[in-house]
Amino acid sequence: MSVLLVALLALQAPLDDGTLVIHIDTAEVARESFRLAAVHGGTQGGWTIASTVRFDRIRSSVVLAPILEVSSDSQPESLEFDVADPRRPQRILGQSSRGRFTVRLLGRGTERAREFPIAGRTVVLDDSVFALYVFAAWQAGPRPVEVTALVPRSGRRETLSIEDLGVGPATLRHIRISGGANQVVELWLDRDGRLHRIEIPSRRVRVERLPPA
Repeated sequence: MSVLLVALLALQAPLDDGTLVIHIDTAEVARESFRLAAVHGGTQGGWTIASTVRFDRIRSSVVLAPILEVSSDSQPESLEFDVADPRRPQRILGQSSRGRFTVRLLGRGTERAREFPIAGRTVVLDDSVFALYVFAAWQAGPRPVEVTALVPRSGRRETLSIEDLGVGPATLRHIRISGGANQVVELWLDRDGRLHRIEIPSRRVRVERLPPA
């Protein structure tokens, strides 16, 4: 994470921040702290989300720390993603330019680059960073909407269908994402549009927001 980005995030008033508890079946495997803020200045503005996921309940602690910036129309602009893994540390840098999103993957003595073509609605996701799903939820409407999902750490480009299923029990808004490697992802947002719960049945993953202290 660059010093400049840390300074900018500190100056931005958060739209949302919190902690997500990640479970596989009934076992807690990690916690994710995130901060969503509006970006002011530049030509259009937009939003930035910074997240830190700590998998410290396994033999080797792994920390995932992405910072994703999106434009005012929710299209991905840039990504800085640090993977603190004792076995395979990595830094992932992404930048949008002229209909493509270029990703550089920097490891120990290695560097790879890949260009993902983008057209239409696009989101950046990760298999183990769940706060990023808020930008996918923003795409939902009463009818299914087709969205391109980029998963840079896994090298995937997927086509997803996102649909707003309306308000259910406990006044939570239900969003369903279909397609891709996860098959189905269920999201629930509170009345203020904040992520409240995520379920991925195919992976037996359940993510719940920790109540404020």
